[in-house]
Amino acid sequence: MKHYFRPLPQTGPARPQEALVLAGGWAWFDRIEVLARGEGARIIPAREAPGEVLERLSRPRAPIAGLDLTRPRLMGILNLTPDSFSDGGRFNAPYEAMEAVREMIAAGCDILDIGGESTRPGAEPVAVGEEVARVIPVLKQLRQEGIEMPVSLDTRKARVAAEGIWAGADMINDVSALSYDRDMARTVTNTNLSLCLMHAQGDPRTMQHAPRYDDVLLDVYDYLEEKADAAEAMGVDRARIVLDPGIGFGKTISHNLALLARISLFHSLGCTLLLGTSRKGFIGALSGEDDPAARLGGSLATELAAIGQGVQIIRAHDIAQTRQAMTLYMACIEGEGNL
Repeated sequence: MKHYFRPLPQTGPARPQEALVLAGGWAWFDRIEVLARGEGARIIPAREAPGEVLERLSRPRAPIAGLDLTRPRLMGILNLTPDSFSDGGRFNAPYEAMEAVREMIAAGCDILDIGGESTRPGAEPVAVGEEVARVIPVLKQLRQEGIEMPVSLDTRKARVAAEGIWAGADMINDVSALSYDRDMARTVTNTNLSLCLMHAQGDPRTMQHAPRYDDVLLDVYDYLEEKADAAEAMGVDRARIVLDPGIGFGKTISHNLALLARISLFHSLGCTLLLGTSRKGFIGALSGEDDPAARLGGSLATELAAIGQGVQIIRAHDIAQTRQAMTLYMACIEGEGNL
């Protein structure tokens, strides 16, 4: 029987002496929820968990794309697409894209995530050449202007990744977790770039057609464990792997909420965690807000809840507001404001 170990994260200055710091960050834990398929959950003292589990849970995470992870980081979304669900078509022209980049940097973004292919539900694939034409000129312009901020390239395609690496990308964000393009693994392995692997059930065209799981939390965990282990076996240093449970990618509202409620489970994979809930459909469904741009409140609620469970990278659209919320959240849990 396989058991899964979820730390019960806590925050605040009153940390017991025996408590362990979660992933070298701002949360700590002294108890663990033990899960197994077909069994009820049980809570144990952290010291009773296997040594290798505690090592993975407490090991400080190495910097990702040069970013220290002792505090949460904010990833700004730049969709260079005509059909993304929230901001499609807004930044198609290079000058518009660069203006958006400058605004995000000024608003407190830590890393940019640039993508040229929409992965919204029902989206059709984009030809490699078209995707290259959308993203590479903007990435080159960034570097030519001396903008040194880390850049993540959101792509499933090896050629796009290769050209992005040459143009100055620091991270590859593959929503297919290396399963879409057989050449992607080799492309990324031969670099020192960070690599984000995301869970999705199906592809964007079909992923919301009645998704089903035996146990969504444990199924997603097993998938990400398999993908991280495979990437490591190919030569990718586990320290530079980022894992994303893929909220909204082949998941119902209930699936999304089950993952968010216990997202700290994924720390036991020993990797940095990324969350993308910004403006997504389940927020609209629960709040009654049809306009994605008006879902800021729900986006912030889910993001801060995840930070409370130690998630290190938040991928968001509304940078100024999200930065303000993150700054105040951290000030509140630490009891100080010199961040």
